[in-house]
Amino acid sequence: SNQTPTLVALTPNLVAQTSTLLALMTLTPLTLQAWAAETGKFLAGRDEPDPAKWKATLRCALNKSREFRLRYDGTRAVPPRPYKVYEVCGADGAGMGLGRARCGNMGSVGSQGGLLWGWCHMGWLAVGLDGCGVGGCGKIPHPNPTNPTDPAVTDLELRFHYRGRRVSALTVSHPLGCRLSHGGSLPPTLQRPDLLGHPELQQVPFPDPEGIPHDKQRRYTCTLLGAMERGLLLELGGQDLYATRLCRCKVFWDGPCAPPQDPHLDPRPNPMERERRVQVFSLQRFLDGLILFQKGQSPTPPPFEVFLCFGEEWPDHRPKEKKLITVQVVPVAARLLLELFSGELSWSADSVPLQISQPDLKDALVEQFKELHRLWQQQQHPEAGPRPPL
Repeated sequence: SNQTPTLVALTPNLVAQTSTLLALMTLTPLTLQAWAAETGKFLAGRDEPDPAKWKATLRCALNKSREFRLRYDGTRAVPPRPYKVYEVCGADGAGMGLGRARCGNMGSVGSQGGLLWGWCHMGWLAVGLDGCGVGGCGKIPHPNPTNPTDPAVTDLELRFHYRGRRVSALTVSHPLGCRLSHGGSLPPTLQRPDLLGHPELQQVPFPDPEGIPHDKQRRYTCTLLGAMERGLLLELGGQDLYATRLCRCKVFWDGPCAPPQDPHLDPRPNPMERERRVQVFSLQRFLDGLILFQKGQSPTPPPFEVFLCFGEEWPDHRPKEKKLITVQVVPVAARLLLELFSGELSWSADSVPLQISQPDLKDALVEQFKELHRLWQQQQHPEAGPRPPL
């Protein structure tokens, strides 16, 4: 995209499709060299390779560019965190939200596998400032090990529970969302989306209640499922997740966008009005809370899970494990971002005092024996080619 030459030039061979919201990968000096060559800052045969200079030039380009705005400087945090968070801006310098940003990919930057991650459709990226990525030299967890450039972060994880027992779990991958229902014999139609939702939504049936061992519980559960033919819609729109109750079964919910509860009073049930679209998750609100948590201005990370209770009031004095039918909705994007910042990558390189002795003469002798063994194996099996060191 001509609108984001700096970012696209980072990984010119990895420009994602518009449906790809997040890419996570490590970079080598060769990738930095590709960026420097793409932007005219390096010419093979003329210039000496200088990964440290390329990295510094990239940071300078981000700081001077009108397309990026620094939102969080980890070097000023206490304790320092080796990354910065930038917001992707529009032509007028204003921040851009999900659906407005015009870039579709990000890469990583660092002389020894450092990290630049971003969510360009959302308008955010973070740049690792040292050679070990964000927060140290540990393993960088790819959400999708088989294809790290396509982690499908628009997914929703759904976990179905019947009276506290998980009976099913699945991932919804449709970019528009899904419809939860039971016993529907009519497919949704474009002519009347108000009846059964948009036909392009992924159709998700409730698990079969026949496996419930207790007769009374199974009977009550079947009664509720019998009132869910029209279902409940979970739709993705912009930065947000919306729920719409179409079914006759009443739905109560809790989550990051639910009205706040008074901690000094008994919990108040939060019903979902029928055929009214309700915002249940805001990605922008989650990001704001995540930044406050990383700055130490919030004691806990922001919540992101949505809890749906069918046919019984919630929240109330009874634990959710006693409810007949509940569904836990987990936005994968929020879970991945929280893992990146508060999990393995949030460790600083000096946060764990590792105790390792300096090598002595015997250690060096072992290394020599290993090298001799490798050479001996090569001579015994020359047709197999050179073997890697043990």
